[in-house]
Amino acid sequence: MTKTVKTRVAVLQAGPSRRDFLNLTGAAAVAAAAKLSFPSGAFAQAAGPEVKGTRLGYIALTDAAPLVIAKEKGLFAKYGLPDMDIAKQASWGATRDNMALGFKNNGIDGGHILRPKTHLYSTGKVMQNGQPLPMYTLLNLNEDSQAISVANEYKDLNVQKDASALKAAFERKKAAGKELTAAMTFPGGTHDLWIRYWLAAGGIDPDNEIKLITVPPPQMVANMKVGTMDCFCVGDPWHEQLVNQNIGYTAVTTGELWFKHPEKILGMRADFVDANPKATQAMLMAVMEAQQWADKMENKQELAEIVGKRQWFNVPVADILGRLKGDINYGNGRVAKGTNLQMKFWGEGGSSSYPWKSLDTWFVTENIRWGKFDTSTDIKALVDKTNRSDLWSEAAKTLGVAGAPSGDSRGVETFFDGVKFDPAAPLDYLKALKIKRVA
Repeated sequence: MTKTVKTRVAVLQAGPSRRDFLNLTGAAAVAAAAKLSFPSGAFAQAAGPEVKGTRLGYIALTDAAPLVIAKEKGLFAKYGLPDMDIAKQASWGATRDNMALGFKNNGIDGGHILRPKTHLYSTGKVMQNGQPLPMYTLLNLNEDSQAISVANEYKDLNVQKDASALKAAFERKKAAGKELTAAMTFPGGTHDLWIRYWLAAGGIDPDNEIKLITVPPPQMVANMKVGTMDCFCVGDPWHEQLVNQNIGYTAVTTGELWFKHPEKILGMRADFVDANPKATQAMLMAVMEAQQWADKMENKQELAEIVGKRQWFNVPVADILGRLKGDINYGNGRVAKGTNLQMKFWGEGGSSSYPWKSLDTWFVTENIRWGKFDTSTDIKALVDKTNRSDLWSEAAKTLGVAGAPSGDSRGVETFFDGVKFDPAAPLDYLKALKIKRVA
């Protein structure tokens, strides 16, 4: 080891002073900056991760922020993964195809994905030739802060949580020979399930009374602008952009449908995790620290500025910041400041990050409701096979997270319309629903 390298290692182990930091260069400087900004957790030592990095995909949605922050703030490097590549994907379909390829074949090994995709990939339901791609859910990237917006054509209806006001309007439009279209981002994904739940709760059958189409998130606003859709469900920042361009208005945020609902995850190919347990732990710790940083209100401005950059989202800060902080401009005269509907990345003790198995149970059950899975599906077996809450807990212990959650269930969940979901009795929930594809 050269004298220069020995000096840098000694500085990092001792904890760099400002003067020491200014004398460092390259990777050592990045690591030093990370330790100054994020003091918890230890640096990866010689017996560190099996690989120096891999490629993770993301879509330009605010809930990808923890991956972006982990890269920008040097947290991946801090835990011995200096070569992490966080790569933008064109659509959720492209994410699926690149996940099937894997990093070794110029694809991705994991990343920011819709939570039900773990189940849909692992069973082969949405894969080419039905070929299963074993996947793991490692952590929940965020809760809340998606929304359902409608075209200005329906502005006089002032549609909110109750979608029933649209039923008569849709019937009139259909009688006039016009097509009704609702958009979501991926069949069986979270946005598909949110808009289906909302429409069905309002008495509108999402399969028989309106045409559901798939549109990549960054293309939602442009499609509504040219009049190709009546409503859509996607994550932020696209609703704020819609409102800022006066093209439509937000009827309801998804946190109003189901408060603290799970949304995106850090999902990984099972073969990567199984072959690289130390790298997986390093990745988890980096992203978990990024979630803690992103959850602090004093960091929201910087967060919006970082993810809004051209190389990440290429979106104005004004389209990101408001809803990130819980300030909701619905676009039809309703403005709510300082709500509790902001995007939640970490929560108390990591409760927003922990991948509760009971929440996966709802997603599988809801996809049975709409025919994505057969009624004979062994829900518990599928969830147990794909959810790696044990790895999250191991990372939390290493990080010294106080009050970290444990166990499988968050308990009974209650939706805006009073419907309850008991994860211990998912079939009872299915039987109680009026609009569904199963008997």
